[in-house]
Amino acid sequence: MSELATPIKPEPRRFGLRNMLTMYAVAARQAIIEQLQYPAANMMFMVHILIEPVIYLVVWSSVATSQGGAIGGYTAAEFAGYYIIWTLVRQFNLAIGPQGFHWRIKEGRLAAELLRPVHPLLPDLGYYLGYKVPQTIYWLPMGILLWLLFKPEINPVAWQIAAFPVVLMLAFFVRFFFMWLLGLVCFWTERVDALFELYFAAELLFSGRLVPLEVMPTWAQNVANFLPFQWTFYFPIEVLLGRVDLPEFWPGVLAQLAWIAGGYTLVRMIWKLAVKRFTAVGS
Repeated sequence: MSELATPIKPEPRRFGLRNMLTMYAVAARQAIIEQLQYPAANMMFMVHILIEPVIYLVVWSSVATSQGGAIGGYTAAEFAGYYIIWTLVRQFNLAIGPQGFHWRIKEGRLAAELLRPVHPLLPDLGYYLGYKVPQTIYWLPMGILLWLLFKPEINPVAWQIAAFPVVLMLAFFVRFFFMWLLGLVCFWTERVDALFELYFAAELLFSGRLVPLEVMPTWAQNVANFLPFQWTFYFPIEVLLGRVDLPEFWPGVLAQLAWIAGGYTLVRMIWKLAVKRFTAVGS
């Protein structure tokens, strides 16, 4: 009597490093193509983004001038430099928010994404990395115009100029993971607007987005040390302004890396709970 042949199970397809890099490249290319197709809309969006810092710039420059030329260690020209760099950092920090997360769930996009052999976080990361390229191009004429109008003062040395792109990218990763984490709330409730406004208010106060942290009260600066926000705005801005020395720089980079690791870990942990609540129906 012959033995029955044991069926051979096919090896599961592995999503290796090469495929991962290809996925990032495809997602980035998609973002670049999409954004370059609509230059007028993107320029209008850029103008909308610039309204906020220009208001801050005018107000705080006027306050510094009225206070004898400086406030909190910033002159009017340094405030101008701060908020012009702010516009680039803000544009670079854009990431998917809870409203975008809610939309992709409501429209059934997430159901399709879950069929892919990769975590939905990863294509999002690739897309927003590619998104930086056209948005930086659109920012350049606006940044030059603001520079000519307000005549800012910045005093970075060579290593600070070289370090700025690094800390700017790390700032994006910090904000990306925490915005993605906030988006996971959509698995429990559709009313995410109030939570997002609370998050935005905290970011506005403790990130250096509203005003440099050195101008804030001491208690606010102390609170900011326990939150991720200052590493997404204040720290990269201060580096390019030339106000961060090497003894302060490396602890700042380590803080950014720590918040990135913490944000990524939380996303992975909460995703496992959130996805269990997801259901989809269709024909």
